Amino acid sequence: MSPTSQPFELPKFYTPYPARCSPSLERARAHSKAWARDMDMLEVPVEGKVIWTEADFDGHDYAFLCAYTHPDATPENLDLITDWYVWVFYFDDHFLELYKHSRDLDGGRAHLDRLPMFMPVEGDITETPTNPVEAGLADLWTRTIPARSLDWRIRFAESTRNLLNESLWELANINAGRVANPIEYVEMRRKVGGAPWSANLVEHAVGAEVPAPIAALRPMRVLCDTFADSVHLRNDLFSYQREVGGEGELANSVLVFERFLGCDIQAAAELVNDLLTSRLRQFEHTALTELVPLFIEHGIDPAAAVGVGLYVKGLQDWQSGGHEWHMTSARYMNRVTTPGPVLGGPTGLGTAAARITDSLVTTAPARLRSFSHVPFQRVGNVAHPEIYMPFTLTLSPHLSGARARIVEWSHRVGILDEGIWDEDKLRAFDFPLCAAGIHPDATAEQLNITTGWLTWGTYADDYYPVIFGATHNIAAAKASNARLAQLMPVESVEMAAMPIAANGLERSLAELWTRTATPMSVPARITFRRAITDMLESWIWELNNQALNHIPDPIDYIEMRRQTFGSDLHMTLSRLSHPATPPGEAYRSRAVTAMRNAAQDCACLINDVFSYQKEIQFEGEFHNCVRVIQNFLDCGHDRGMQIVGELMNARMREFEHVVDTDLPVMFEALDLDDDARATLNSYADQLRNWLSGILNWHQNCHRYTEADLIARARPRPPTWPTGPTGIGVSAAHLTGDRFWHRARPAPSRERVALSSTLASTGLGIRDTVRLGR
Repeated sequence: MSPTSQPFELPKFYTPYPARCSPSLERARAHSKAWARDMDMLEVPVEGKVIWTEADFDGHDYAFLCAYTHPDATPENLDLITDWYVWVFYFDDHFLELYKHSRDLDGGRAHLDRLPMFMPVEGDITETPTNPVEAGLADLWTRTIPARSLDWRIRFAESTRNLLNESLWELANINAGRVANPIEYVEMRRKVGGAPWSANLVEHAVGAEVPAPIAALRPMRVLCDTFADSVHLRNDLFSYQREVGGEGELANSVLVFERFLGCDIQAAAELVNDLLTSRLRQFEHTALTELVPLFIEHGIDPAAAVGVGLYVKGLQDWQSGGHEWHMTSARYMNRVTTPGPVLGGPTGLGTAAARITDSLVTTAPARLRSFSHVPFQRVGNVAHPEIYMPFTLTLSPHLSGARARIVEWSHRVGILDEGIWDEDKLRAFDFPLCAAGIHPDATAEQLNITTGWLTWGTYADDYYPVIFGATHNIAAAKASNARLAQLMPVESVEMAAMPIAANGLERSLAELWTRTATPMSVPARITFRRAITDMLESWIWELNNQALNHIPDPIDYIEMRRQTFGSDLHMTLSRLSHPATPPGEAYRSRAVTAMRNAAQDCACLINDVFSYQKEIQFEGEFHNCVRVIQNFLDCGHDRGMQIVGELMNARMREFEHVVDTDLPVMFEALDLDDDARATLNSYADQLRNWLSGILNWHQNCHRYTEADLIARARPRPPTWPTGPTGIGVSAAHLTGDRFWHRARPAPSRERVALSSTLASTGLGIRDTVRLGR
């Protein structure tokens, strides 16, 4: 390979940590080659094809990778981990030679279907291996699991299955000549790329496991996901020439950005590197700001906390060591690099520490930009992108009745008496219109329930920034979340089983929960309750970002947006008249997950497009994808709006692709009966209604238009004595115009009780007074 044959120049990478090498490198090299020979991976034909020659193996140097990514592992653990990496790369090349090159989807599926038999989480392996992939997996599984807990085995088995099975997604896209959109690519790359699997092996290498109570919670999940994304994006930059140019692969982020943005390959590579840097900074931000509160909240003992610290350090070591390996391995493009550090400086193997200063200087502007949002910037009425909506809108015939009933209900439960909304706002927001679109075949009562939940969820979303965001009182917000959770019991849903509701937010939730959950089964209540509590928890994430003035990373934002928008809650509402549940295996399948995630992202991005001016200019917010893209690309709002529109439309077309192509394939692969197929097709129809109904509501309600925003921003004529005016009386105005604009009833005993509860968590006097509004 000549130096000029590389398709682009490698960008400057963010490498803030020095790479270190294990002293057991040579031992691991000798051991891994001997093990690969024993498993028939070297020079042995498989179905007439030699996957690896000895020269191939030596050039790839997987022991070098593992010695740098696990520098503190014991010699024995380093041998075992190196064998795992030899196996996983052999699997990848074996699958490429036998199934990807020949486009043999059925053969690839049959090959993958056998592999779970060689990694039982409990009991012995009973199947006999028939090829080097199976033999290697059986040997490694047997050598690894005795030292690990059942919880770790379950997580590792799932990561391994994802790594193996999602190879079919890559193969299907190759067969169709289809390049994924950026969001789809990142989601799927985590599974097929194997970095979550690598994170599990980091636990083994450092001799510490993530405690089961926190393993699935947001901070640990984000650490794993950011680690995975960083590993994969780095690999894509180095492997582009080998995969896209030499192997015909389509699963590479450089190609994804090049096609999606219509830019040249060098610009695409730079953007991939920018995203890689952003993910590494998100990793650091999460580790520094979210771990200690997580330990305290869940009572993690000091020894377990130290273990998590070792795990986090192990993930950092992996990033640094993985970069060193990519820079030297013959497997990848690495012969042409950008100029060395400022003022020259050493380059090459073993000089990583010398590159840290330049790395930090290069990435400093983007880091600072993420903490420099100026609120209430005037943005004006930014033109919306063209929105692709291929589904026909149908409205419920019960719309007019729902409009009248939601006003009466809102007055009765008290959400119009707290100073957040009034009746004019409620009517202008027109939640019955949204409900009528997403739930067109609902009965009159079902439409009332759907309308009530949409009203409550939006009211709560407006309530939290006003009551808790202005003072950054996160403790009070968590106390509110805890009380709201108590108002959603799953065993007995009678009002008598709940605490006394202390305000309109709580009273409305208790009433809705009783009406909605009563006919549900206990498992259905648990799922429905989780959709609501996940939404509430995601608002704490927003409050934390606001307290730090931290604009989130694009990927973290999009994934959290599904929860902050309440997507799972909305989707559950659209299924109230279709209670049939798809078979568990089918519902958890890649096809159904991809269909659901694509639909959720479309809806969230629609909201961000319409709410941009409202949030940025009138509310001082930055949790909006347009603003997040502006920060990431350092561009204006017109460009940010354009890219969000392209993402939205790409996800809509992905939804269509999954429904038209992937669902039928999944039906056949799982041999589903007619009832199961009908249930899943009905679910797809519900999502079509959900998407068309949400777009119609945004286009026709009066929550987001500039004229309505300006009108609502004007002070209302006071109906309460305004107090003294003139020079020298400013102290009398400290309570603010909004506290004078109407007569205020005395707070009820329940409100006083809640005020005391929240005040005990640190809520200030001003916020306690607000609860009486």
